[in-house]
Amino acid sequence: MTILGAEVPFASYCGIEDLGVTDGVTRLKMSPGPHHTNNSGTLHGGAICTLLDVAMGSAARLRADAPVMTIDMHVAFLSAGRGALTAEGRVIRAGRSIIFVEAEARAEDGEIVARSSGVFKPARG
Repeated sequence: MTILGAEVPFASYCGIEDLGVTDGVTRLKMSPGPHHTNNSGTLHGGAICTLLDVAMGSAARLRADAPVMTIDMHVAFLSAGRGALTAEGRVIRAGRSIIFVEAEARAEDGEIVARSSGVFKPARG
């Protein structure tokens, strides 16, 4: 699966699709299946983390104009995830060697499910 110009095979497994980018803000959607749930029937936290990581990583990659690696990520879960989620990722500050990014995942009704912050490192050859 291509996410904002990069091949991200795991994103396809997670049901993540590219909704585009506007003013540096990446937008993604996750349409989860039953294999993305936990024993309570809600979205597994790891699936939500993946959505947030891809949203942040995409924003960082676009800013760096190079592949990036996650070097630190923090997530706050604010409500249970059910059904499709959308996420937006945005760069907060970018230097030459690290990029600080934030993302937010929302349910279809607009409720915030999770927020994250991360630090990414450009993987320049």
